[in-house]
Amino acid sequence: MKKLYYDSSYIKEFEGTVLSCEKGKKGYDVVLDQTAFYPEGGGQPTDTGVLGGVKVLEVHEKQGVVTHYLEAPLTVGDTVTGVIDWEPRFIHMQEHSGEHLVSGLIHEQFGYDNVGFHMGAEEVTIDFNGLIEWDELMEIEKKANEIIWDNREIYADFPEKEELDDLEYRSKKELTGDVRIVKIPGGDTCACCGTHVKRTGEIGLVKFLTMIHYKGGVRISLLCGKRAMADYEKKRAEVQKISNLLSAKPTEISNAVEKMKGEISKLQEKLSECYRGMIENRVSGLECSENPLYIIEKDFGAQHLRMMVNRMLDEKKGKTVLALSGNKDNGFIYIMGSQEEDMRLLSKELNQKLSGRGGGSVQMAQGTFFAEEEQVDAVLIEKGFTKIN
Repeated sequence: MKKLYYDSSYIKEFEGTVLSCEKGKKGYDVVLDQTAFYPEGGGQPTDTGVLGGVKVLEVHEKQGVVTHYLEAPLTVGDTVTGVIDWEPRFIHMQEHSGEHLVSGLIHEQFGYDNVGFHMGAEEVTIDFNGLIEWDELMEIEKKANEIIWDNREIYADFPEKEELDDLEYRSKKELTGDVRIVKIPGGDTCACCGTHVKRTGEIGLVKFLTMIHYKGGVRISLLCGKRAMADYEKKRAEVQKISNLLSAKPTEISNAVEKMKGEISKLQEKLSECYRGMIENRVSGLECSENPLYIIEKDFGAQHLRMMVNRMLDEKKGKTVLALSGNKDNGFIYIMGSQEEDMRLLSKELNQKLSGRGGGSVQMAQGTFFAEEEQVDAVLIEKGFTKIN
């Protein structure tokens, strides 16, 4: 079988003879005498497209044989035309070439190996077996883009054994037989069977997104070319929206956000004071009771319900206190506390009766009841609670 993608990554359409076609787990397994469809492997996703007018779902290689998984069968012996989905293929070429450049520069500067590589639907990730600081990574990005803009030629070929023996190149494993070498002058020399662009300028640009510690080294996520530009436009649009909402220039939105955070913090402090005042007034007006008490407050959050329960217990308004807030659509959040009763048992019992969930400690429990207010009233009154109006 001839693998045309080794001759050129830019073959978009080709003809091949159907050698075999069998029903498989993923449709029909078709093998040709030659193909330009790249099979999944080496971190690069499978090509898709059309073969003989039939959609190509996936392409895989096993023991040197490339198999195309098709939606429908083809006739053995027929010569068929294959057409590759060029947009994703070219994106993969940009990403694979960008990965070579980044991996080569990091290997040259730090001596680290690329031990994991994956082209995902959203981003490219590369794992290295050593630690890097973010500012160091930014220097790698700068160097990579300088090589990209220099538009250097990328070489991909199978050197003769004598030449290969004298060549220093990156490889994740020991290789035998014919070895395909991909070389970016000043950037990388690596054994690779993937598809790449002809010149570094076609990568467009490399942009790092994140870096995390991973298995003793780092995992870097990045974008190249078209996806990097699409990501930039998406983020630019979001920055513009935020800029408009804050009435601030795009370059000043972080300062505007900091200012807003300060204002919100002051408002929250004032709001908390208001809630404390409301709770104090509410609790001070209550008579002490031997019965368990419950109260339903509108627009109270869990924090303020807890505050209510604690104040009522402190003032000994009830031996067991239950405070709720919510509605039938979103449920009633609750906080319950007691000086005598086990709240874990009470919470479990009420959850069963009111389609609730939650739990806590002996002294206090919290959760949500998913029931109508009338149901809540009925169950609690049956349990011996007195409602505070």
